[in-house]
Amino acid sequence: MKYCFDIDGIICTLEGTAYEKAKPKPEVIDAINRLYNEGHEILFYTARGFETGIDWANITLNQFKEWGLKWHDIYLNKPAADFYIDDKFVDIGSIVLRKVKIGNRWVGDGESCFIVAEIGINHNGDIEIAKRLIDVAIEVGCDAVKFQKRVPELAVPLSQWDKPKETPWGTMPYLTYKNRLEFNYEEYDQIDRYCRNKIPWFASCWDKESVDFIHQFNIPLFKIPSACLTDDELLEYVKGETVILSTGMSTMEEIDHAVDILGQDLILMHCTSSYPCKPEELNLRMIQTLKDRYNCPIGYSGHEVGISTTVAAVDLGATMVERHITLDRSMWGTDQAASVEPQGLKKLVNYIRTVEMAMGDGVKKVYPSELLVLEKLRG
Repeated sequence: MKYCFDIDGIICTLEGTAYEKAKPKPEVIDAINRLYNEGHEILFYTARGFETGIDWANITLNQFKEWGLKWHDIYLNKPAADFYIDDKFVDIGSIVLRKVKIGNRWVGDGESCFIVAEIGINHNGDIEIAKRLIDVAIEVGCDAVKFQKRVPELAVPLSQWDKPKETPWGTMPYLTYKNRLEFNYEEYDQIDRYCRNKIPWFASCWDKESVDFIHQFNIPLFKIPSACLTDDELLEYVKGETVILSTGMSTMEEIDHAVDILGQDLILMHCTSSYPCKPEELNLRMIQTLKDRYNCPIGYSGHEVGISTTVAAVDLGATMVERHITLDRSMWGTDQAASVEPQGLKKLVNYIRTVEMAMGDGVKKVYPSELLVLEKLRG
């Protein structure tokens, strides 16, 4: 992938006043060089010439080398419009901090964890249950709710269509059961109106038709589930949108390929696709592995029982977490057992916010609350 950096943007990050003595902040150099080392093509350009009195050629060719920056090509007097449409124009801040904007919220380094309550299909096809779950998410302070949208005839393998499925509504073909769980336009319109001005909502889309369907509601992003990570056609279809991609049951090579397709405005979610997931298979250290490998925010989509390991994921650097929620784990449905009930969800949100406050800034200091103890014990 090509990354195009405006030289003005590099200069604006300089520490110091004189060009001959200044250099970009270390995190800027590290971020650009990380992209170079990952095999991306790094281009620098400026639409300016020498009319400002600054010797741009001298800066780019000499000082860029002194700064330790790596690149493939540098263009002078070349406006952004001259680049190919597929080139990626990158804001220095977004590269350094790895952030993505969702509505009016930033998600990524330096931001509070974005907590998603996944309703999924735990509504069992009942719009009133869906509304009650939305209420729970709002009440406990979640940042968004998520649903799932698929066209069963496209998402369900043909071999599964006619298999009998025991349900609370009687025995029926598996395809009939899957269609029964899907909300139609009128029901999603109710969801949209119910969430409006209260909480953002979005959906996992399993096929292009579902992307088009959800697009009608002008939502801020799309989720691609782990099951569709290898669906190149679907990934190409949502390219250019803000996308959350789960990485369950996938190899690093498959994730690399998906990331190459989607490019920017991407949030990757570490995930193990078993329901419920055993603690020994959560592999939370993968969060750091993904952070080291990809230049995008990394989150965690959990399917475990309990909430302690989800809190640990935030401590390990997850900037977004997603958990299935339910009114009662004993309710019928494949995802209910791996879901969090209202009281547990409230605890999860509180624990995450407490951990965020407790992390601090890493700078040692004597707090005012210690002064009395200091005087008492040291005199």
